[in-house]
Amino acid sequence: MISEDERSKARRYRFDDNREEYILGRGLLRQLIGGYLEQDPASVQFVYNPYGKPSLIGQGGPNRLTFNISHAHGLVLCAFSRGRELGVDLERIRPEAAQDGVAERFFSLAEVKSLRALPVHAQAIGFFNCWTRKEAYIKARGEGLTIPLNQFDVSLVPGQPAALLSSRIEPADTHRWSLQALNMGVQYVAALAVEGPDWDLTCWDWQP
Repeated sequence: MISEDERSKARRYRFDDNREEYILGRGLLRQLIGGYLEQDPASVQFVYNPYGKPSLIGQGGPNRLTFNISHAHGLVLCAFSRGRELGVDLERIRPEAAQDGVAERFFSLAEVKSLRALPVHAQAIGFFNCWTRKEAYIKARGEGLTIPLNQFDVSLVPGQPAALLSSRIEPADTHRWSLQALNMGVQYVAALAVEGPDWDLTCWDWQP
């Protein structure tokens, strides 16, 4: 069901598990988009912006179908909207990631301070709260890693609402974008970024 360019990208994955995860994710994405558009999933065509964010050929205007996808260690997360840009990120919790200096390299000073103020046992959740919210935001904006991760701040404290707290890139983005934490089970952390306020979230759990 996937296209030739998607097969080409799949072949670039080094490990079989990652390759299979990508293929299954793209196949599921096509199937769901086909359902929304009431067309054959094989006929769905993507176009990519200069930073690699996909959109649908022939979709435009205020009612256009927008989407984003993320996958990690056996789970695939897809998000869809009408007329709003959005981004999602999904990560499996790896406690060692919170302690190997990644936060100090990529997070803002305010985020690092907030993370290190947490009890050690809570820092893994805090780290991945921060990481997924940052990734969802930059994916929603569609500019990839041209946006420095340390130039905006997100909430990360476990139990507190997901939020874009400030942006030194575009201060108005704190009003333009909404962040939402997603419950993907105890081993995973996920986040959704959506353009604009006043939207409702509906979630489905799909299993083959």
